[in-house]
Amino acid sequence: MEFSRPTSLDEAASAKANDPNASLLAGGTDLMVEVNFGRFSPEHVIGLRKVDELATYTDRRIGAGVTWARLEGCSHRALAQAARTVGSPQIRAAGTIGGNIGTSSPAGDGLPWLAAAEAEIEVYSTARGTRFIPWDAFFTGVKRNALESDELIVAVVVPEDIPSNQHFGKIGQRSAMVISTVSACVMRDENGRVRVALGSVATTPLRARRAEALISGNPAPSAELLEEFAKTVSEEVRPITDHRSTEAYRRHASGVLTRRLLERCLAQ
Repeated sequence: MEFSRPTSLDEAASAKANDPNASLLAGGTDLMVEVNFGRFSPEHVIGLRKVDELATYTDRRIGAGVTWARLEGCSHRALAQAARTVGSPQIRAAGTIGGNIGTSSPAGDGLPWLAAAEAEIEVYSTARGTRFIPWDAFFTGVKRNALESDELIVAVVVPEDIPSNQHFGKIGQRSAMVISTVSACVMRDENGRVRVALGSVATTPLRARRAEALISGNPAPSAELLEEFAKTVSEEVRPITDHRSTEAYRRHASGVLTRRLLERCLAQ
C-alpha cells in the first residue's frame, strides 16, 4: 500500500488529482472500520493530519480537519451538543467533521446541524480551484455526495445569520456510543422563524419545511399547535425499517424529538 503525507492543501490536492482512487485519511474512524473488517483494502492512502489549512476554525469557517473533541466547546450550541454525542472520547479526539461530511451517511451526527444552519461545503481541486456547494446540493444519497474524484473537502462555511437559539438531540438503542435511530437540530431566530433538520430518516439530511412554516412566527404556540407540529414532522420524514429501527418508530420519534427541541428553543 502506498501512503502519501502532504503538508499543504495544494500538495494534498495534487496527490488526489494524480490518483483519484486514493483514499483520504484524517481521523480514520470510518475508513479504518472498513479496513479492519476486511471490507476494503486501499491501494493508496493520502494522510491529511499534517495539512494545517484543514485544522483552522472560526465561528464562520470550520476546517474539515477539526475534530469532534474541539467542536465540543465551539460557540454553536447545537453543533457542540452533537459533537458530545459522537462515539467515545477516543473517537471524538480522532474523528473530524470533514470525515463525517465525506462519508455522507444519513446517520452522520453533524449533518442535521449543517442542514439547519444552511451551511456550504467548501471543496478544492487543482483543476477547478475552490467551489462552495450548498448542503442540500452536496448530499445526494446514502453515502453519496457531489464531491468530484479529484476534490478535497476543505471546510464548512457558516452563514452570518445563523440563529444562536439552537438545540440538537438524537435517539438510539442505548444512551451512549450509538449510531442514531433519529437525530434532529432545531433553530429559532429572533423573528420567530424556525428551522427543523433531521438525520437517519431519509437518504440525506432532511429539512421539515411544512413543519417549519406551520410553527414559524408564533411566540407562544399552544399545546395543540405543538402537537400538530410534531405530527407534521412525522409525516414529512422518509424513514426505512432496518436493523436499528422500524419506519413507524422513526416517524413517531421524529415528531417527539423535534417537539422537545423546539420547546427548549421557546424556553430561552
